[in-house]
Amino acid sequence: MEKRTLKILETVVDEYIRSGEPVGSKLVQEKLDTKVSSATIRNEMAMLEQLGYLEHPHTSAGRVPTFSGYRLYIEAFMPEHKLSEDQRAQIDKIFEKIDADTDDELIEEAGRALAEITKCAIVTANETSRFSVISKVEVIPTGKRMYIILLITSGGSIKNRVCRLQFDLTHEQVQFFTKFAEENLTGMNLKNVSDEFIENISAAMGSYMMTLSPLMKGIAEMSAEMMQEQVDVQGESHLITCGQLQGHEIAAMLENKNRLSGFLNNAFSGINIMFGKEDETFVISNSSIITSTFEKDGQKAGGFGVIGPMRLDYKKIIPYLEYFSNKVTNLLKSEDENEELLLIEREAEENE
Repeated sequence: MEKRTLKILETVVDEYIRSGEPVGSKLVQEKLDTKVSSATIRNEMAMLEQLGYLEHPHTSAGRVPTFSGYRLYIEAFMPEHKLSEDQRAQIDKIFEKIDADTDDELIEEAGRALAEITKCAIVTANETSRFSVISKVEVIPTGKRMYIILLITSGGSIKNRVCRLQFDLTHEQVQFFTKFAEENLTGMNLKNVSDEFIENISAAMGSYMMTLSPLMKGIAEMSAEMMQEQVDVQGESHLITCGQLQGHEIAAMLENKNRLSGFLNNAFSGINIMFGKEDETFVISNSSIITSTFEKDGQKAGGFGVIGPMRLDYKKIIPYLEYFSNKVTNLLKSEDENEELLLIEREAEENE
């Protein structure tokens, strides 16, 4: 497609995002940097309509972009738009103020900040728990035959469960369980703590097996729960206040928010965009969802999705989403990875 035609498409999309009104050839002519006749612009807009990138709403003389037009606009012009130094500094300050002790807290706070800065709803899919290993298991007596199992992971997550036993445990049995858990579970990745694994190692408890196996089963259940992907939606009110989406569709989406994780899980690295009209499972029809993934230990660990009307300011939203995702990826890096990056940076500086 000729550069001039793309520029006309860009102008139509920019003006429609700004005003919400169909865009006519006269307005396009006024906005273009180069002198182009009104007749030429009308012909180019007619061609864009024939190709499915623009459409006529009702009987208006102006045109509006279709979702195909938005997609071409994004693919053609997004590489040109990056955050300014001031905008990056603003986000860096936001992350400096985040007081997060765990990966989960970091991702939750980042999603909240992204919702505030974009004025959109943010869906977050968090899979960081699958990278965690068990760092501590403890059993705490709380009453007659009642015990709390405490499970702590390397990611800082803590989970507990009340377990009722058939007998009160002696001090010796509690000590045995603590030592057994330390020897057999500490350093174990959560995804490997299956029912089968627990059954196999429980057999090694010998005479303690019948008494202590309910505690081991509780550890397997907690590990499975911690492995489940966490899906959260923040900034939902922005969907309502934008005034461009149907309230009942917003409510239906929020009632089934776990479905949103599918869009993030199917996303490749980088920016991915889907419009409501392209997928019947996304219940908000006149909307778009822009997704970006973040990583931990070089593997996908979750993602952010920006949800808003089709008339989003993509030139603003996409660079923010990219920068937030990269920041989270960098903050999720292990100490070894950060040391390696520092060495690479130092070597680059020395070579310069």
